Amino acid sequence: MSRQTLHPAPQRMHPSEVLFQGKHRPVTLPVCDHYAGSEKLMRKSLTLQQELGPVLDLTFDCEDGAAVGNETAHARLIGELIASAENRFGRIGVRVHDVGSPYFEQDVATLCALAARRLAYMVIPKIDSRNQLEAAVALVSRHASAAGRPDLPLHVLIETHHALHRVWEMAEHPAVECLSFGIMDFVSAHYGGIPSEAMLSPGQFSHPLISRAKLEISAACHANGKVPSHNVCTEIRDLSVVASDATLASRQFGYQRMWSIHPDQIRHILAAFAPEAGEIEDATAILSAARDKDWGPIRHKSKLHDRASYRYYWTVLQRARQTGQMLPKEADGLL
Repeated sequence: MSRQTLHPAPQRMHPSEVLFQGKHRPVTLPVCDHYAGSEKLMRKSLTLQQELGPVLDLTFDCEDGAAVGNETAHARLIGELIASAENRFGRIGVRVHDVGSPYFEQDVATLCALAARRLAYMVIPKIDSRNQLEAAVALVSRHASAAGRPDLPLHVLIETHHALHRVWEMAEHPAVECLSFGIMDFVSAHYGGIPSEAMLSPGQFSHPLISRAKLEISAACHANGKVPSHNVCTEIRDLSVVASDATLASRQFGYQRMWSIHPDQIRHILAAFAPEAGEIEDATAILSAARDKDWGPIRHKSKLHDRASYRYYWTVLQRARQTGQMLPKEADGLL
């Protein structure tokens, strides 16, 4: 009797390996980026993050958070907080001074020496050109590598005419994982050419120069698998404005992340960016059925689906997880 050779069953590939072959696998980040500058607010935000979990990032601010003359001590405080046990989830970034500031390299050196291994990302403001970006990347990489972190991600603030003109070059850079729109500086750079109401709602979504800037940033990010981060909402009393801004940013402008500057804004941002329950259910059912068919075409609710729609529904489940939504048990192994 001949002996049969037993071959092990082929191991299933992870869904992301199947769905993003030859394509940009998109960067995924928490949808809320909460900024804090003073020591009091930074410590308060740490407590808030520990309560809510890693559904929000914290960005501690060297650029606008330090009092004049206290820049060195402020950067050291931020580094110590990021390196501490209070940074429970490793999801704290920092905004440093701009590349033209005498404090830029000092910030980078101090923060990397104290907290490079625990730093989630570094935000670089007021980058105007690819050359400036390359110089900033080289400087950050030198200090971060010396501290054992050669792959520190960068976020770039788009705040000027020249930065917007080169936004695709910024999004293409491998060190960059997120582009944020700095609406205040961008409006100011027009020297009265854009009225002040365009910094507020609803004007910030209807003024042609502002909506153009937002769309360019969003499109460049999506083309390169990076995260577009929407600017701050300055309203901290009428929280329906925050909810409306976040909904428009997500549903109409394609943003996947938004700044928060007040704790009361956070939950409204999370809710606006979260997929609806029905969409989560559909995404789970479609991806589960696709996995069972080895990612070939399927039919769901009388509609045909293939890998193009699978990629969309995979991102739906990613957003659900990032916003703290309960996922069905069937979603296990899909993310």
